[in-house]
Amino acid sequence: MSRETTSEDDQRMESAMTTTPPLPQLPRLRIAVLGIGMMGRPMARRLREAGHQVHAWNRTRAKAEPLAAFGITVHDTPASAVQHADIVVSLLENGPVVGQVLFDTGAAIAMRKGALFIDMASIQPREARDHAARLGEMGLTHLDAPVSGGTVGAENGTLAILVGGRPEDFARGQPVFEALGRATHVGPHGAGQLTKLANQMIVGITIGAVAEALLFAAKGGADMAKVREAISGGFADSRILQLHGQRMVERDFAPRGRMAVQLKDMRNALATAGEIGFDAPITALFENLYAEGVEHGLGELDHSGLFIELASRNAQQ
Repeated sequence: MSRETTSEDDQRMESAMTTTPPLPQLPRLRIAVLGIGMMGRPMARRLREAGHQVHAWNRTRAKAEPLAAFGITVHDTPASAVQHADIVVSLLENGPVVGQVLFDTGAAIAMRKGALFIDMASIQPREARDHAARLGEMGLTHLDAPVSGGTVGAENGTLAILVGGRPEDFARGQPVFEALGRATHVGPHGAGQLTKLANQMIVGITIGAVAEALLFAAKGGADMAKVREAISGGFADSRILQLHGQRMVERDFAPRGRMAVQLKDMRNALATAGEIGFDAPITALFENLYAEGVEHGLGELDHSGLFIELASRNAQQ
């Protein structure tokens, strides 16, 4: 063998050893999304953009139709959407609706054996445990995985995903979670929903604290916008002060998370507190305030619209 040939072979071998191997490809799955609302729409799109085959169903089909332009197949029935799916993602309104779609419309029966149902709706922990047990009897697996981060997080793929269920099913759900945000396994079935209720307790109560504090300062003659600016970065700072506080200053109550939904979450938290023997007086106080706001016609506003209810009490409209 000539020296020249050996040199060429060595160069080829060196090139092969130094070439960066291709990145491993994530598994591409068939995913059904049930419930195409403010959260479901951007989440379905992100799953499609991640390369998955996405099928969608919504009770009002017209709300799901725009997804067809992104290569998502829209179905007339939930049973049709979930047929052959590896993973079914639920973004339905509440626990009873989830149960109805699963067990009354035939969606669960239509799912193939071994399929994973990921319930990303916010429902009561006991409902999640019941659904998990019933699906398990049918040879299906379940995770309760409610999210926090609102529509902005859904669009940007930065949701906090709070997951209850078996560790092995949490691992199976990673391709979905990675497209949508950051997932944390917090315990057995129902624990994801329990964590979401804890999250909503903090959010709802803190919105009320920020609204009352800003209105208090304004009532005494301070500039509300400057008060928010002054306490930013201090011990009272928070994302609620930054995001919702700014909405209050600007009187921007276009819904990202609605007052009516916040009220539902506070009521679910109190119902669960009763079941486990926990006294939650602060949550009870704010449940009453949100309820009064909804009764006064604020239910479709952003949950920072509690500001309006508190302003009305103090003649600061």
